[in-house]
Amino acid sequence: MWHFISEHISDTTNTLFICQRADPVSGGDTHESFIIRDSQKRYFVKTRLYDDTQQLSLEAEGLQAIIDTKTVMTPSVICHGITRNESPNTEYLVLSHIRFKEPTTNDYFTLGEQLAALHASGEHTSYGWPHDNYIGANVQTNGRLASWADFFAEKRIGSMLERLSAQGQWHKSDGDIDHIIMLTRQILSLHQPAPSLLHGDLWAGNAGFNSKGPILFDPAVYIGDRETDLAMAELFGGFPNTFYEGYQSAYPIDKNYVQRKPIYQLYHILNHGLLFGAHYIAQAKAIIDDIEVAV
Repeated sequence: MWHFISEHISDTTNTLFICQRADPVSGGDTHESFIIRDSQKRYFVKTRLYDDTQQLSLEAEGLQAIIDTKTVMTPSVICHGITRNESPNTEYLVLSHIRFKEPTTNDYFTLGEQLAALHASGEHTSYGWPHDNYIGANVQTNGRLASWADFFAEKRIGSMLERLSAQGQWHKSDGDIDHIIMLTRQILSLHQPAPSLLHGDLWAGNAGFNSKGPILFDPAVYIGDRETDLAMAELFGGFPNTFYEGYQSAYPIDKNYVQRKPIYQLYHILNHGLLFGAHYIAQAKAIIDDIEVAV
C-alpha cells in the first residue's frame, strides 16, 4: 500500500517520495490515520477499506471547495485514490502535514472572521450539493432545491428521521415524521437566506491552529444557511466568545437566528442518534417538544 501511495505522491508533487516510516495516529471512526515520512517530507494520510461510498474522495472534494474560496486554511489535498493489485483494495487520502499549536484569544477571533468570509464567498443560486456526501459516518442527503425551507425540511430533518425509522430507532409514538417535516418547513417558511458554502460539521474538534492561523478540516460541505454552521458550533461548545465576536464583526448575525437555532441543532442531534442511539434520540424528542411549544 505505501509503495503505491508513495508513487502517487511523487507523481503529484513532481518530487520523489519513498515512505520510510508510517506511524498510526488517532483519527475518526470511519478510517485509519497515519503520518508518513521520508528523510525530508511528511504527510497525513487517511485510509479505509475500499467500498462504493468513496468517503475519502468526497472529503477531498469538500476540502478543495473550501480551499478554492481562499478564505480559511484547510490541509492541502495532495492526492487521493484507490490502491491497485492488492486484496482488499484501500481508499486513501493524502493531506499536507500540519503542526498544530495552542490557540490564543486572537486566533479564535480570526477564525470567526475567516468563517464569515467563507460564508460570504461565491455566488450561489440554490441550496444543497450536486450529490450526497458524508457527515461523519452517515450519508448526508443532498440534491439541489430553490427553497431553503423545503431543502432543510426534506433533505436534512426528514432524511435523518426516515433513516432512524428504517433502523427501528424512531417510532410513530416518538413523533410523526410528516408532521415534523411540516413543522420544520413552517419555521423556515419566511426565511430565504443568502446561499453560503458551509463547513457543515463545525465543532471544535474540526478546527485547529498553526503558526499561520486557523485551519478547518473534516468538512461536510453543502450550500445552505450560514446560521447552521453557527448553530453546530454552539451545540457542542469548545468555541470561546471571541470566535463569535470575530464572526459578528465581519458578517453580523440576524436577530432572529436564535429562533431558528434549535431546528438547525436538531439535525446534528438526529445524526448523533443514528451513530450513538438512545441518549441523542431522547434529546431530539425534547428539542421537538420545545419547538412545538414555541411555535
